[in-house]
Amino acid sequence: MKENIPIIEVYGAEVICASCVNAPSSKDTYEWLEAAISRKFPKDSFSIRYIDIEQPLENERDKEWAERIQNDEFFYPLVLINDNVIGEGYIQIQPIFSTLEKLGFISAE
Repeated sequence: MKENIPIIEVYGAEVICASCVNAPSSKDTYEWLEAAISRKFPKDSFSIRYIDIEQPLENERDKEWAERIQNDEFFYPLVLINDNVIGEGYIQIQPIFSTLEKLGFISAE
């Protein structure tokens, strides 16, 4: 049984990453993940947030992640679950599902 609700974070920008040709936008990735996770794990709770790295950020932690992306340490969108990097650039759904299952999520399928 899960003790804490996982926090999923998607860091990105409106402009599609130059290295991620033909990939969806960061915002589209965020919306797709929210819908896909809700469908796969309808009985499990999670928190998901989108952070635009090109907007002013108040939170120091968000600023640090945004700076790391802007310094080319990571591609965007960058997906974190509970502070662990799960994917960057062209996001694949299976690593996200696998991580959530390790956290106790149970698939509806």
